[in-house]
Amino acid sequence: HEQKVVQSKENTQKGKPGSDVTPAKLPPKKPFVPLGGNRYSEYRNGAYIPPAWKESELKELARVALARKGRVKMAMEHAWNGYRTFAWGTDELLPLTNVGQDNWGGIGATLVDSLSTLWLLGMKDEFWEARDWVKDNLDFSKVGTISVFETTIRNLGGLLSAYDLSHDAVFLEKADDLGKRLMKAFGTPHGVPFGETELFDDGQSYNTGWHSNTAILSEIGSLQVEFRYLARVTGKSEYATIAMRALDEVLKLQTDSGLFPTFIHNTKQTLSFGNSAISIGAMGDSFYEYLLKIWLQGGKKESKYREMYDKAIDGIMDKLIFMSRPNYLTYVAEMNMGTVIHKMDHLSCFLGGNMALGAYTHPDGLSSMKAQRQLKTGKQLAYTCYQMYARSKSGLAPEYVSFNDGQGNDFAKGRDAPYHLLRPEAAESFFILYHLTKDPVYREWGWELFQAIEEHARTDSGYSAIRDVDTLEKENRMESFFMSETLKYLYLLQDDNDDLDLLNEHVLNTEAHPLRLLELTSTPNDLSINTLARIN
Repeated sequence: HEQKVVQSKENTQKGKPGSDVTPAKLPPKKPFVPLGGNRYSEYRNGAYIPPAWKESELKELARVALARKGRVKMAMEHAWNGYRTFAWGTDELLPLTNVGQDNWGGIGATLVDSLSTLWLLGMKDEFWEARDWVKDNLDFSKVGTISVFETTIRNLGGLLSAYDLSHDAVFLEKADDLGKRLMKAFGTPHGVPFGETELFDDGQSYNTGWHSNTAILSEIGSLQVEFRYLARVTGKSEYATIAMRALDEVLKLQTDSGLFPTFIHNTKQTLSFGNSAISIGAMGDSFYEYLLKIWLQGGKKESKYREMYDKAIDGIMDKLIFMSRPNYLTYVAEMNMGTVIHKMDHLSCFLGGNMALGAYTHPDGLSSMKAQRQLKTGKQLAYTCYQMYARSKSGLAPEYVSFNDGQGNDFAKGRDAPYHLLRPEAAESFFILYHLTKDPVYREWGWELFQAIEEHARTDSGYSAIRDVDTLEKENRMESFFMSETLKYLYLLQDDNDDLDLLNEHVLNTEAHPLRLLELTSTPNDLSINTLARIN
């Protein structure tokens, strides 16, 4: 299973599908049987650099990728058609009972969250039909309680990305209205937002009931990419000012390690930590992700966010990175009250790709010692995330794994969370690493992941979560992030013609919605008549 890397831009271009490249004929679909773990072991330590492919091999790889890309698009078409038929305009499709549910406030969450995927997969007829629903039916003025974080990353991010891709002013109009309504959530003593708000006029804001006096770290720090872009395209600087204040106030608290507890007291006059739990998975993840992406979005000019990112990455590597036994898999643990908890969330799998992106954009250059350390660790974590899938009986990863289980295994599925929610983080890291390195191994890993989903999660109308990755009982749920993120990443992973450039032009929000860097984004004074062309 030795894999080879494309090591130059010239060779990369040779691998692009063109008029002389036709899709390979994939084998007839058969039941997917996972091939097991411990394969591709040369990638375990993150240092392996395989040799380059011959031109003839590159062309064959391109043909295979083109065929696989088509299969992933068919999966998106299946899921979208099920949503369109049974749940149009609702927040989610229930894929076992074929009805819709409004569990995110009744704001068309799946439809809006899927817009950028429809565009990037070339499903333009579906995109414009969804656009017309947004124009005629999306009304935030009567919406009650919503999650500020989820609505920002899914709905605001979805609308802004659709606008960035299509330049259709309908999306900007709706995004501006939503952004204005979300602003009331920042009305705390230090501007660190409440977790929930009522979108209707004069609605109230408050923290979620189970943490009524605190805000969640990842939610505080995962709003800035969206509101900075909204400020840029509307000319309303307050969007950026208010969102950035929330982050800056938390960063003022400082820590020696650069790592922050998952709860922040936001209702008192003095901002303070609400617990001592450190997580790069649930409730912590995208806080660290956005430190890097804010710096990239701003054209690498706001150095303090890059410095805080690097400090946090150093803290992660010094305090939370461990190796399992017997096979020395690298993983990121958690910590509470100074005690290490040797578990790794699937959510943490974003970190492999994020660290690789941090390495490739490092101020000291990719060849610097710090960048190489980040890149190596990122690759190691991506391999471990692949193993979370490959070692499962079904080929699907559980919600988290516990390491050093005492049974001679590197890890075991989480006892209280054996389920699989169709999450995107592993596919995300595979996509980013392929995008940066052009190593086809990441395509192979992603293809295995896709086949497992196709085999075990497909229903008549879409794809379902799985209650247990061993027993494979289906759960009547298809989160909007499956079409927004998971299928998008799996498609782009096989796509040599994608228009995204993570190093020079785009930043992806934490829901996989691409936005152009601020300096490449038009302000209101730059908008042409073409922007308004489809508003009617």
